[in-house]
Amino acid sequence: MEEELPLFSGDSGKPVQATLSSLKKLDVGKWPIFSLCSEEELQLIRQACVFGSAGNEVLYTTVNDEIFVLGTNCCGCLGLGDVQSTIEPRRLDSLNGKKIACLSYGSGPHIVLATTEGEVFTWGHNAYSQLGNGTTNHGLVPCHISTNLSNKQVIEVACGSYHSLVLTSDGEVFAWGYNNSGQVGSGSTVNQPIPRRVTGCLQNKVVVTIACGQMCCMAVVDTGEVYVWGYNGNGQLGLGNSGNQPTPCRVAALQGIRVQRVACGYAHTLVLTDEGQVYAWGANSYGQLGTGNKSNQSYPTPVTVEKDRIIEIAACHSTHTSAAKTQGGHVYMWGQCRGQSVILPHLTHFSCADDVFACFATPAVTWRLLSVEPDDHLTVAESLKREFDNPDTADLKFLVDGKYIYAHKVLLKIRCEHFRSSLEDNEDDIVEMSEFSYPVYRAFLEYLYTDSISLSPEEAVGLLDLATFYRENRLKKLCQQTIKQGICEENAIALLSAAVKYDAQDLEEFCFRFCINHLTVVTQTSGFAEMDHDLLKNFISKASRVGAFKN
Repeated sequence: MEEELPLFSGDSGKPVQATLSSLKKLDVGKWPIFSLCSEEELQLIRQACVFGSAGNEVLYTTVNDEIFVLGTNCCGCLGLGDVQSTIEPRRLDSLNGKKIACLSYGSGPHIVLATTEGEVFTWGHNAYSQLGNGTTNHGLVPCHISTNLSNKQVIEVACGSYHSLVLTSDGEVFAWGYNNSGQVGSGSTVNQPIPRRVTGCLQNKVVVTIACGQMCCMAVVDTGEVYVWGYNGNGQLGLGNSGNQPTPCRVAALQGIRVQRVACGYAHTLVLTDEGQVYAWGANSYGQLGTGNKSNQSYPTPVTVEKDRIIEIAACHSTHTSAAKTQGGHVYMWGQCRGQSVILPHLTHFSCADDVFACFATPAVTWRLLSVEPDDHLTVAESLKREFDNPDTADLKFLVDGKYIYAHKVLLKIRCEHFRSSLEDNEDDIVEMSEFSYPVYRAFLEYLYTDSISLSPEEAVGLLDLATFYRENRLKKLCQQTIKQGICEENAIALLSAAVKYDAQDLEEFCFRFCINHLTVVTQTSGFAEMDHDLLKNFISKASRVGAFKN
């Protein structure tokens, strides 16, 4: 079992971080607490967070931007001004007119909420100053926290058991609350009553995402490095030891690995890299690291899910459960699942990681703020997407490789500088295109309607050529992202060559780093054997400079 932490008597709830997700309308009904809502009420929900030590509290917003709460109201965590439980939804009028961007909650529980305007509101349990209002009195109504944050826009929030963490739009992190293990990052173990900027190693860093363990913190910076501080009794900081860390410290074992996301469970940590790989460390008595055993790990350990890359990781403080979603849409779970210890990632029938926590976590809580998109109204963007390649409404068609692609002149002229000039005085309704293939040109036109692309990495190289030719810089970035997601040992050299050819410097650096990290296999591929002489020469020179050939 995980080491019990010195929390106050009677505590059974754990914190959970909540951020945005996109779900179908009916999915909220998978959480038992929503059985108290009528079908009509469920249809109106647009955001929801289920929390509390037994999953018995919920906050949700409706299509009318009203906020409702429901449940046991422990320590006034519903923000209604009292501690009375409610079995019927009650409107949270004190936040009237505010739109929620993100929220998180702790073990008391206490709530930390950021609005779309970047303001921070807190309420609930406050024995350790985790509300950041300078007192230790429980907050029965939402309190606007502005000390040291008045000129800041908060874009992400995270709660530990009894401490709070926020991230601002300029990449700064502020912390407050319980600090017995250094989780506030101030260098001491004195509780912090108001927001204090976390500095030290983070002083000149730009943080892009944050997470909290029960009594520890994680911050990912824009270079992909991970910084950690706070409690480390189970190795959840990934530093190779079990000593607490009162100030931010870089996870040195992840040197050369670029992390994009971090998620914290009760006493374990998951990170997701830009190559779609998952690493885990910390407590493992329920198999929550997914390593095939129940041994704790104090260093980052790779988690093998399947050959497909991972695009999402999920963990939540109230459970010892882990989940991940692959690029192909498969959802895996491991750790404590309905009382069972699942020590390796298990393929589920779910379509999103949120369902794992609704159906298999104890308690049944949300690990992030659910965002439920309406499906009864088409936005302007959705309407335009539907009109792409529609011969019934088109006034222009492109002939590519003997096939027609239907488009609309006015939209092309609005969306693309190239078409603005080429179609200006053009009365033709057919344009023949021979410079690019049908899949590539169709993807380009579809991008102008949808702002997205769906291509294989190899076809994305052709689209990268087109984007470079037409000077479509945003499309160029999307192509680079698609190529990154599809890189493997067999095509790495070809993609590196394309990146050099089209002056895609970010992609070139990514491909080069991938080749170095998989050097033995890459050098045995046909692509490496057929590599252009000048490119090979530059590759060897650069690889030598980064020490790739040292024993």
